[in-house]
Amino acid sequence: MKKITVSGLKYRYPLTEELALKGLSFEIEKGEFIGIIGQNLSGKSTLCQALMGLVPHFYKGGYGGSVWVDGLEVGKAEIHEIAQKVGLVFQNPFTQVSGSKMTVFEELAFGLENLGVAREDMAPRIEHAMELLGIGRFRDRNPFDLSGGQMQRMAIASVIAMEPEIIVLDEPTSQLDPQGAEDVFQAIEALSRRGMTVIMAEHKIEKIARYSDRVLLLHQGEMVAFDTPQQVFSRDDLERYGVVPPVFAQVCKGMGIRNPATGLYPMTLDEACDQVVNWHE
Repeated sequence: MKKITVSGLKYRYPLTEELALKGLSFEIEKGEFIGIIGQNLSGKSTLCQALMGLVPHFYKGGYGGSVWVDGLEVGKAEIHEIAQKVGLVFQNPFTQVSGSKMTVFEELAFGLENLGVAREDMAPRIEHAMELLGIGRFRDRNPFDLSGGQMQRMAIASVIAMEPEIIVLDEPTSQLDPQGAEDVFQAIEALSRRGMTVIMAEHKIEKIARYSDRVLLLHQGEMVAFDTPQQVFSRDDLERYGVVPPVFAQVCKGMGIRNPATGLYPMTLDEACDQVVNWHE
């Protein structure tokens, strides 16, 4: 079932001449975990904002093509309509905190209040989101007393509590330590398995290779590839696009070890171990 359809998407920011997105076309199925990769200024954040409708509704500029989200044409819909289907997590959590709530629990309730969720339904949603992101112990703390990583987890939890069918995350682990990043990826993967569609722009290639169903590679606003992690990270031209393959793929490539059936390099430790054993045999 197609959840998102992007067709010929072009976008140019105001007062600029260069297109930030250059005719992107792809489809995403319900429940997929899609990783978006590419070097800085490749268009990752712009695409995330286009899926949510901030492009073109908020940033204005030149817009062409179409984005359909669960039957709704984003370019023509109202932001409040899109917000009921898509949740967006920004890279910087400070841009997502309301600033009007005194506790983490109240901050997570803020979005639900705006959606008109009944008060008796709020608490279970909030408790579940806090548990999923491991921030239950901060429930009574002021949001601005949290560390950057803790605040980012709160921002993600606030979106999860609203139970959107689609969640878009723009480099959500940039302020997290390795364990915090792993916790977030595991939580998001669990949501994907339950049917939520996940689109995540991220620089942590190892995580994207491990958790994504498919990977979208952008370069200077153009889509270079959209395929499985094994296919994308086995490309011989990744360096040209400023992308470093996962370490296990690099090691096996250097040793000439590929999957004999597919010709692709391993992406994870388990895959690499299997191929090394087979290689020695």
